[in-house]
Amino acid sequence: MVSENPIIVALDMPTAQDAVRMAQVVAPYVGAFKIGLGLLYGPGPGTIDALVRVGKPVFVDAKLHDIPSQVAAAAERIGKHGARWVTAHASGGGDMLEAAVEGLARGAAGSEAGVLGVSVLTSLAKSDLERVGIQRTPGQLVGKMAKVADEAGCEGLVCSPLELNVVAQAAPTLKRVTPGIRLTDLGDDQERTATPREAIARGATMLVIGRPITQAEDPAAAAAAILADITATGTSI
Repeated sequence: MVSENPIIVALDMPTAQDAVRMAQVVAPYVGAFKIGLGLLYGPGPGTIDALVRVGKPVFVDAKLHDIPSQVAAAAERIGKHGARWVTAHASGGGDMLEAAVEGLARGAAGSEAGVLGVSVLTSLAKSDLERVGIQRTPGQLVGKMAKVADEAGCEGLVCSPLELNVVAQAAPTLKRVTPGIRLTDLGDDQERTATPREAIARGATMLVIGRPITQAEDPAAAAAAILADITATGTSI
């Protein structure tokens, strides 16, 4: 379980078969598997079922964002495939998030499942927010979104490593899920990043790690090394 191992490996692979093979390779060293829009819109939600059979919780990064009735229906369908977590954009508002929570609960039919609100994407900087008319820093916006997600019954909030403390202060009971984890500065499409050790030190509950594991020469060894490094900090996982 993730409470024992905070690493969620992002399986952003071209096919479901590739995702399952990678999951089998890294399973001993990670706490959960994540799939995103590429696999949901390509091979489809059956990928969730295949990953569930590998034996780890599955995080479905669907980033739901629509009117409440549509979000509820989508979350319910995803829950029926065995998802442990489903994401929905906090910017959709409290009613939409509540609908996601209720829909997922129906689909999961008594199995443990929770909604994770998505705050400000790690690919966005303050200047990007300003270009779309948002006159707040990412931290200010994340703080407000954390409160909305908490009130709506979400299990956690997805935020960059730089806003972990903001979430802890605004909604301390929410799990803090952190993408943008990098071992070094790769110069890719992530703006607000941190190393695994830095993110854990800042209060991350779960670490979403993709390319540093899946694009490594030896993905299993890479995952094992990250887990060992986190453990070496003395953090209880």
